[in-house]
Amino acid sequence: MLASYFEKHKTEIGCDEAGRGCLAGPVVAAAVILPQNFKHELLNDSKQLSEKNRNHLRAVIHEQALAYAVGIVDSKEIDEINILNASFLAMHRALDQIQHHYDSILVDGNRFKQYHDKEHHCIIKGDAKYLNIAAASILAKTYRDEMMEGIHLQYPKYLWGKNKGYPTKAHRLAIKEYGITPYHRESFKLLPDQLRLDF
Repeated sequence: MLASYFEKHKTEIGCDEAGRGCLAGPVVAAAVILPQNFKHELLNDSKQLSEKNRNHLRAVIHEQALAYAVGIVDSKEIDEINILNASFLAMHRALDQIQHHYDSILVDGNRFKQYHDKEHHCIIKGDAKYLNIAAASILAKTYRDEMMEGIHLQYPKYLWGKNKGYPTKAHRLAIKEYGITPYHRESFKLLPDQLRLDF
């Protein structure tokens, strides 16, 4: 069972992002405050869960969280400020929307950009250790997947409904054959050398 808190007598908000390693689409982050007595046997790192369970938990989080929000940084902004800064910005945009009081931020990973005067703790594999980070990982993942399924309808040849913009073989072959879209991150290495586009 994941832990309910990092420090017992503080109200903590969990933060995580999804889509950092993708070739296309936004990076999406979420911030979640759960009741300190919250428990759910399925809640875990979103990568460990089926799509069905992620969607079920998203509804549970919406219903039971004390507060939650989602922040989005699109591919153009990612190209301008780089993916690491974009991940921090997405988390900050999620935190900007939170009205509920909290004392500290629990962030999945090993780096974070200071948010105002709030205390924060970076926790490697935090989405598999703390319930509020796991909840944030689920919201970030499900909201992003939903967005990618939507833009898949505009550009079905890239199979974003399945690969969600990640660098699968099929996605890279589609880039080679059809070129890039406005949703692709041009600052990323979109093709390995053996599939290089010839301009």
